[in-house]
Amino acid sequence: MHMCAFRRRSRSDAPNGADSGYDWIILAIGNPGPQYAESRHNVGWWVADLLMKRHGGKLSDAGVCHRATLDIDGTNVLLAYPKTYVNRSGAAAKTLTERHDIETTQLLVICDDINLPVGTIRVRKKGGAGGHNGLTSIIEALGTNDFPRIRIGVGKQADGASQVDHVLGKPRASEAEDLRIAVDRAADASAMAITEGLDAAMNSYNRSNPV
Repeated sequence: MHMCAFRRRSRSDAPNGADSGYDWIILAIGNPGPQYAESRHNVGWWVADLLMKRHGGKLSDAGVCHRATLDIDGTNVLLAYPKTYVNRSGAAAKTLTERHDIETTQLLVICDDINLPVGTIRVRKKGGAGGHNGLTSIIEALGTNDFPRIRIGVGKQADGASQVDHVLGKPRASEAEDLRIAVDRAADASAMAITEGLDAAMNSYNRSNPV
């Protein structure tokens, strides 16, 4: 079992009565509603679904999001699906980090990325939005880009096609297996980032082929 590098704080450690019972928050970006469930923009939610399956979480309603508590190798993790659309993800990020007294460096965001080839994943400690409206919203709401993220490549739209239609569209059959593998790897990388550190996850998963 990997030991978490962060001391678990008690509720009494938190300022202003905040609930600090979590070591990390995983914020999965996606659009609510069944019409978006299979879209490229929701691959972050696919990863969250897999993490819940692996770690025994049960969804409940937390106002700004649906949430589950996960025990990942002894680390207490809040997994959140914002109720807002992707371009307003920052509201959930700000509310959850303040409510649970979590530093932004322990907010792991999982999202799609059209600038990466289909099936590629990238783990980063911080960075810009890269044109992703959800990341833009989170950066603006938190006032910093200093939060880790795992990006899952969904590829660019075809020449002349709409970017909006692309991210809101369902992946082609030819992409399905690559995305399935990427989602599996992103779930693995999420757990490694939390239990072994971001450097370990970047070293293991920031490459084109699975290790």
